[in-house]
Amino acid sequence: MTSVDQAEQSAQASSSHMMKTTKRGRPFLKDTLDLFATLIVSLHLTTHKQYFRTFPNSFTTDEAAANLASLKFSQSNRGPDPRDKSRIVTTTTTTTFSMTRDMAKAMCQHFMDARLIENAADLGSNLFKDRGTYVLTPKGLHVLERFISKNGMTSDHLQPVFASQPICIKLLHLERRSADDEIIVTQSVITALFRRFVGRQPNYPTQLSTNPQDAFQEYHERSKGVPLMDVQERALSKPTVMHKHCFAAVSALEWLCDFTSVVGREEAAEMAAQFVRFGLITLVSDKRKNNDSAIIFTVRGSTPGGNSPVSQHGEFRCTAKAIYRITDEGKRLAQWDEVSTSPLSSTVNLHHVERSSLESESINGTPKTGIEAADAKIHRRISMAEKLNSSHEAAEKKGNVKSNTDRLKYILEEPSYRALFRDFLKANFCEENLAFWMDVEDFKRKFNTTSSAQAAAPTRSSSKATPGQAAMERHHEALIQTAFQIYNKYLAPSSQNELNIDHGLRLDLANYLGEVMVGLHGKSFDGQVDASQAGSFNATQLQVLIKLYTRIQTHVLRLMAMDSLPKFIKTQRFLDARQWLGEGDAPGDDVQFLTSPPAPPGLGSEETGGAYITVSLKGSEREHRHHHRDIPGSPHVS
Repeated sequence: MTSVDQAEQSAQASSSHMMKTTKRGRPFLKDTLDLFATLIVSLHLTTHKQYFRTFPNSFTTDEAAANLASLKFSQSNRGPDPRDKSRIVTTTTTTTFSMTRDMAKAMCQHFMDARLIENAADLGSNLFKDRGTYVLTPKGLHVLERFISKNGMTSDHLQPVFASQPICIKLLHLERRSADDEIIVTQSVITALFRRFVGRQPNYPTQLSTNPQDAFQEYHERSKGVPLMDVQERALSKPTVMHKHCFAAVSALEWLCDFTSVVGREEAAEMAAQFVRFGLITLVSDKRKNNDSAIIFTVRGSTPGGNSPVSQHGEFRCTAKAIYRITDEGKRLAQWDEVSTSPLSSTVNLHHVERSSLESESINGTPKTGIEAADAKIHRRISMAEKLNSSHEAAEKKGNVKSNTDRLKYILEEPSYRALFRDFLKANFCEENLAFWMDVEDFKRKFNTTSSAQAAAPTRSSSKATPGQAAMERHHEALIQTAFQIYNKYLAPSSQNELNIDHGLRLDLANYLGEVMVGLHGKSFDGQVDASQAGSFNATQLQVLIKLYTRIQTHVLRLMAMDSLPKFIKTQRFLDARQWLGEGDAPGDDVQFLTSPPAPPGLGSEETGGAYITVSLKGSEREHRHHHRDIPGSPHVS
């Protein structure tokens, strides 16, 4: 399994290397996730038939193997020319993955083990078969969404998948050693993982109606924490004992694979064995027959001493009959008794730490003991309510305009508030301001980094254009089209969604476009830009256009802050949303650190490990809309 890198700068350089693998033979996690997302972007997910059933947004074994045989990933990065800061240079790197059919199948098996894809016709199957039809899991969609956003990829062909299937809203990542890709286990990591595992409240599945749950409801219920049950233990000579807060061993493994970055049942079993070692769960029963095989995972580690419940080793039985329960220590660490219940709260109460303000504190203000020892540093995030209220209180000193602008930025950072604000603007016929702001934000991300993935059989072409150069040209053409789609939609005279902006800004934009058009085509600018005129723009000219767009962004942001925001925060829908979000428990960013963020490069000689959560913006917005429809008395804006 090899990859070839080509950089489009001066001399063409290429290198070939094998993909790094662990001692267990699997590729490193980052390589696995990147290759998975690259493959999915290159595929055309369509409807397939198998066993007289149809499966939309799926792919076959043959399609995956064919694309992995020669898979190209191109990425263009734009930045100032070191020799001339006024110019923009573009560097394009093309990475080609090549592998045989057997290697491709083995790679897809790793995707299945990591719960990124599943067999559409047999969801219980864990084997990647030679003739099968496969779909993305909610975890796979989460990984894919972040890959597309990070690399500035065009994903219009994948929007039906994101719109029609459940997405893992919060994915817990466990940091790994760079040398062997093994999870770094510390008390703080196990604390963060266990709290996510058991949820903010005991998750006893309920069936309120006779109708079966749809895929979205079922996944939402599972995301709250591992499903729990009460188990009666009967003995001939002893009274019946009722064990509360129990779960099946298999359910624990499946949950860890679906909602964390573990890459298979073996790694999930190791984390569950750590729960046993730390005294958080214990075995209730394992009623397998004597001739049934049993896989038992054992982990070992040092004990901290004192009254800590941590032992030197822990074992977890991966059998269909094994039942475990959460111990008193586990319940204490879960903080179930300290959480106030809310019928509108549906997300796990996880703590968020800001990179810019890290303050070590004891949990709930009490000294840490046992598992919450010195290295179990959980940091508190500033809630959305505190941000909004503090900005409001600072209005007297800073002025309402600046204060409201800060408050609006907080609202735009939170997907649920942003979706609600967009509905409010739409109802008041001024949605174009927010739409322009978001389109320009997306355009700026794509300008800085743009990527593409495609499967193409290797050819012996005499053309001087390399795949990377061709990809760069396509990226540039797409950026030009996007830039002038924004112009024609929001800024051209008499456009459908024309913005009401300052005359000076409009004049600066018109003068710049007029100057460029005269220079390129020798014709005066009449306020309209068609595709033939736009095609000649270079990257430096696009950079200037982005700066003008950014000035207009700032203008419309101030307009929304002064006019729309004060009305919006007084609406019942906004007040209901704040209650539903638990006064700010929902994420204000797409990454939440549950332990101390890693030290900057060069600081600290050893890897300390950590845990953090990434948030799906698409899934978060969709969940908010679903729950908002259930709030009594809330109007619905279509």
